[in-house]
Amino acid sequence: MGNGTQLGRVRGLGSAREGSHHWWNQRLTAGSNLFLMLWLLISVARLPGYDFATIHAWLASAWVAIPLILLIASVFYHFRLGLQVLIEDYTHAESRVAALVALNFFTVATSAIAIFSILRIALAAGVAA
Repeated sequence: MGNGTQLGRVRGLGSAREGSHHWWNQRLTAGSNLFLMLWLLISVARLPGYDFATIHAWLASAWVAIPLILLIASVFYHFRLGLQVLIEDYTHAESRVAALVALNFFTVATSAIAIFSILRIALAAGVAA
């Protein structure tokens, strides 16, 4: 009654043939978010102070900037995957494409701003202001 072929059910592929790939990406980003957030919390907790100069010097390190950029990329990709499922499941067909385009634009723009901010601090560390 419309459940697909037996081979399709075994492979875990839906009608669009992307169901397991989307699910797997969401689980991978969830795992990376867990480890990178744990790193961030421990790293911030170990700082001697939380004033601007300390945070700025901490962020200027490549050992901090690289994992932070990875965290930003992982969190925003995970965010996009989750909201994509919500949009596909709960919006009408007429507005679905516009909502997905807006979602993609929003996630790319905000993650680019965050990554640019990190890179600006990290790459300008040796330059006197």
